[in-house]
Amino acid sequence: MPRVLFSKTGNGVWISHLDLMRLFQRAFQRAGLPLKHSQGFRPRPVVSIALPLSVGVQSVCELLDFELDGPPVAMEEIQARLNQALVAGVTVQKVYEAGRKLKELALLGCTVALEYDAGVPAGCREAVEALFHQARLLVEKKGKNGPQEQDILPMLHSLDVVQTDGCTLALKAVVSAQNPALNPMLLAAAVERYLPQLRPDFAHCRREELFDAQGQQFR
Repeated sequence: MPRVLFSKTGNGVWISHLDLMRLFQRAFQRAGLPLKHSQGFRPRPVVSIALPLSVGVQSVCELLDFELDGPPVAMEEIQARLNQALVAGVTVQKVYEAGRKLKELALLGCTVALEYDAGVPAGCREAVEALFHQARLLVEKKGKNGPQEQDILPMLHSLDVVQTDGCTLALKAVVSAQNPALNPMLLAAAVERYLPQLRPDFAHCRREELFDAQGQQFR
């Protein structure tokens, strides 16, 4: 099955997951690339995105699987046609034949940026590092059954805290991507809950890489 590696940046971050699915379905249609449809009473286009992306989150490593109906089309041509049909902020970086099943995707590399309008407070980096070295770190997670307390540390595989400039503290993390998954924005939520004096004025996330369970790049 062919796979698309694409980025979602700029104004594209405000496109919801469902709208993104519709956007790609229409882009395939406008590009003259008819998608295969499932069998049954209500046929659906054979197209899926690996890990739904929250609104407002940037990513340069999104994966989309699809199947075309009709004669074969070169991967480079699919990429060019889709990019002409997509909107600003959503860009296809590569189209290739997928060799690995999505269930092998295990880890997500990301950066959560904590921004302080008046500058990063003194001792902030050290305090944040100490916070994530505790034995447990409970954070409230919203689920289908309402809010629940969840220990996020078992799903946090690595974390580097770096001050990138005078106003920004970056949490460079590798987290579980699925089964279970850790929403990286819960790292910012932990800082806000346990270090209220260091609450950032703004926090945002960027997905940067996908890995298998062995830490190898997943494509």
